[in-house]
Amino acid sequence: MSKVYSSAAVIIPPKSIWLPIQEIREFYDRHINRWMPHITLLYPFRPEKEYPAIEQMFIEKCRTIKPFEINLNSFHYFSHKNQQYTMWLNPEPVNLIRQIQSHFLKLVPDCDDVNKFEKGFSPHLSVGQIKGKLRIERIMEDLQNKWKPLNFLLDEIYFISRDNFITSKFQISRKFQLKNSFR
Repeated sequence: MSKVYSSAAVIIPPKSIWLPIQEIREFYDRHINRWMPHITLLYPFRPEKEYPAIEQMFIEKCRTIKPFEINLNSFHYFSHKNQQYTMWLNPEPVNLIRQIQSHFLKLVPDCDDVNKFEKGFSPHLSVGQIKGKLRIERIMEDLQNKWKPLNFLLDEIYFISRDNFITSKFQISRKFQLKNSFR
């Protein structure tokens, strides 16, 4: 089994709440044309051709996870070198998202790249990239002051994939219902 950067396991908010997220991303996110709004669970991930070998394990694991509400209330940022920053919405409850990610990581333990950061796996929904410490602080304050919190029911997990060329977009390849989901 292998892993590739053209595949991921993610949480995707319903399209009905995308508008305020996409309005921010249109202005700040250079990846808006590649990725839909999402919370990464596993990336890089198995190539799409290997999905049939792992999907039954994910189906069975999803059947044991109860749906729950995710709240997008506050903005945060990651600091990178040379005053580069990634802005993101904090999906809460973080502990439940970490638990789900941990369950899935046990199914594909080598897909652990998002766990290798200094603080481990940090659930987030990226909304943009900014250069400059003063600029990020000003933008974050402005976004937070104008933000109206969003909520959605997490009742599905997705495998997404894209063709392996520079302008290709991620598309949903598989979706898995959580326990007692009736969507």
